[in-house]
Amino acid sequence: MSRQSTRMYNANAFKLGLFALNCSGGLTMTKAPERWDASWDNNIEAARLADEAGLEFLLPVGRWHGYRGETDTEGTSFETLTWASGLLGATREVCVFGTLHIAFVNPIFAAKQIVTADHIGKGRFGLNIVSGWNVREFEMFGVPFKEHDRRYAYTEEWLNIVKRVWSEHEPFDVQSENFSLKAVQCKPKPYYDTHPILVSAGNSVEGRAFAVRNADCLFTSIMRSETLAEEIAAIHAIPRRSERQAIILASGHLICRRTRKEAEDYYHYIVYETGDWEAAEHAAAIRTAGRTTPLAALQGLKERLISGLGTYPVVGSYDDVAATFKRLSEWGLNGMAVGLVNYIRDFPTLRDEVLPRMGRLGLRRAH
Repeated sequence: MSRQSTRMYNANAFKLGLFALNCSGGLTMTKAPERWDASWDNNIEAARLADEAGLEFLLPVGRWHGYRGETDTEGTSFETLTWASGLLGATREVCVFGTLHIAFVNPIFAAKQIVTADHIGKGRFGLNIVSGWNVREFEMFGVPFKEHDRRYAYTEEWLNIVKRVWSEHEPFDVQSENFSLKAVQCKPKPYYDTHPILVSAGNSVEGRAFAVRNADCLFTSIMRSETLAEEIAAIHAIPRRSERQAIILASGHLICRRTRKEAEDYYHYIVYETGDWEAAEHAAAIRTAGRTTPLAALQGLKERLISGLGTYPVVGSYDDVAATFKRLSEWGLNGMAVGLVNYIRDFPTLRDEVLPRMGRLGLRRAH
């Protein structure tokens, strides 16, 4: 057994995970009564559904401020390392990630937390590395908000220290601009001989380069699907420290019904009939700060924020959704972390209708 025997490295051509179920509302800014209630019991139930259906992973959002409005989506959230530890103890095979804002956590303390979660899950834990982008959250912690590339430089040094903690058996010192550490050591080591699975989100040139250099998986956003194949080819052209090619995942949100018309009607209901446009205004202001955005593009951004916090919309019938995943796979994407309006109520559609169709398209093996 090794880290490569976990589900993240299985033979499925297109991997799937649930995204943001640790947060109130998940990825959706809707006032609909069926919106996601991120109670602990609901998280446990959704995690077990994903585990039993053969999904590869669960990915939380690290969030310290919500998006305001009536819904305040993600205003209530579970801290992700303890959340992951709890879910790893309640599941058998699904991989569970924690999400860390690197600037907010001491690397030695984090290394010990991560190893603990990794042992609880017998090697199924993964770490989502976040350099941070929300100024208000940095201010909440009293941490200086560094310039973009300097944030990645800090994160890389932080991660190199943690990797040494996981791999070296003799105490070591670190003296640099950012850290002054003496006699650093940590026992136990990770569950397997290798470090836990690492994922990093990046859309900028430096963010993607950092992820390819340092992580096992790159988590990206799909802004324009027509250029996705070229973007993925460019990512694979970035030199890696490992011979293994990076797993490239995207974020999305899923609205799937028996027919395309039913799915589009429900999308309209979520966005235009019950959408929290006040929250969308706030989120759009954060996303576009310092940039001039045309009104039409701004309206489209708000719609996409309400339906899935700006992630890629996968909307349609059972066949439409499977075909969309097929296209994304053909363009080079290895999988997607998806948000659902309600991770429990909507899961049977994914399990009973979409997964079998993906199997018939050669994207997944029967579980």
